[in-house]
Amino acid sequence: MALNLLHSNDRKGQYPSSWYAATANTLAPFASLKGDTRADVCIIGGGYTGLSAALHLAEAGMNVVLLEAHRVGFGASGRNGGQLGSGQRLDQEGLEALIGDPEAAKLWQLGEDAKDLVKGLIRRHSIECDLKPGVAWTGSSSSDVAHLHEYGAHLQDRYGYDQLEILDRKSCHEMCPSPDYQGGFLDMGAAHLHPLNYALGLAKAATAAGAVLYEQSEVLNIEPGPQINVTTENGSVTADHLILACNGYLGGLNAKVASKVMPINNFIAATEPLGDEAAKVLTRDVAVADSKFVVNYFRLSADKRLLFGGGESYGYKFPSDIDAVVRKPMTQIFPHLKDVKVDYTWGGTLGITMKRMPYLARLGPNILSASGYSGHGVGTATHAGQLMALAIQGQAEGFDTMSRVPAPSFPGGPRLRSPLLVLAMTWYVLRDRLGF
Repeated sequence: MALNLLHSNDRKGQYPSSWYAATANTLAPFASLKGDTRADVCIIGGGYTGLSAALHLAEAGMNVVLLEAHRVGFGASGRNGGQLGSGQRLDQEGLEALIGDPEAAKLWQLGEDAKDLVKGLIRRHSIECDLKPGVAWTGSSSSDVAHLHEYGAHLQDRYGYDQLEILDRKSCHEMCPSPDYQGGFLDMGAAHLHPLNYALGLAKAATAAGAVLYEQSEVLNIEPGPQINVTTENGSVTADHLILACNGYLGGLNAKVASKVMPINNFIAATEPLGDEAAKVLTRDVAVADSKFVVNYFRLSADKRLLFGGGESYGYKFPSDIDAVVRKPMTQIFPHLKDVKVDYTWGGTLGITMKRMPYLARLGPNILSASGYSGHGVGTATHAGQLMALAIQGQAEGFDTMSRVPAPSFPGGPRLRSPLLVLAMTWYVLRDRLGF
């Protein structure tokens, strides 16, 4: 029995009590599915992947029905750190070693296409989501910084990427006055945004293009065939094509995907507005991600709160005190904030894969799936939705390139996957703490 996290940590049909939800652009709820309906394409999941697929398919003139168990943008799409990163989640050196230089170069370009797609959708549909340029990668040890500098040079030399500012210790501290960070690079081609407002903007655009969105319509069963039948509690959809866009909330809908994509939880805290003290955190309006295995990521909100993501939790229930979980790494990076008031804390569930690359797959002649973005989903998930929409229209080159990336199953099957992940993560956390 696959683990279903749809109802493990949240109230049915309600966004979590996050700073994002508190500052969301209002979008009236969509009706739940009642009765039987017909579609060219049925999409399960109302995050970036599903909403992007719905938008692109509807714009191509197809009849699209999207089913979301809670609310659009309810999952990782509305809770994440809001970072739109370059390339793929696995860096280019890792991809070159895994699949060779020619395929790695294609994936670099697809990563750049993903960033351009997000920026273009925001511009074209006038999505108000505080899009700002700049994501810094920082290192806490001299070896981390040396690797980041070497990697920055690799991107410049091999891929002609000219958006990087190399940060030595001094320039890093001028940007981010943390005693923990020793240098890195700032990627001005990357960006950050309000993730829930971006998701709501995609939903609005998809609806305007003609897609039909249903909320509080959890899928209970899928019957494959030339005509696919998808059943919810109060209705059904018969469709020519099906897209699975469920990520960490797939549950038992498909065993093959569940063997490749593992749900894990991550946590974010939003402090009180810092006012003039914000300059002790960041002097530029950029986002930061560090080089630890359990990544810390943060930025300042429009009202000068620190939005800080980090901390690990082993188990699928959110901890009762998320504040304590996030405050621990936050005060390691910013000791002066040990007594700062935290106004919002929330958890979210994302999907990871063994290789930290998304899992795109054809699960049948008329069933496509994309998930497992491993913390790189703002661009990659949006792009995966577009790639699946194109594949359904017969233009599958981008989808096929992504689907060729090796995707080993997690060892141990459903019962052992979680304990084995806990062991692996514990080891990497220990490595971070010991500095090797």
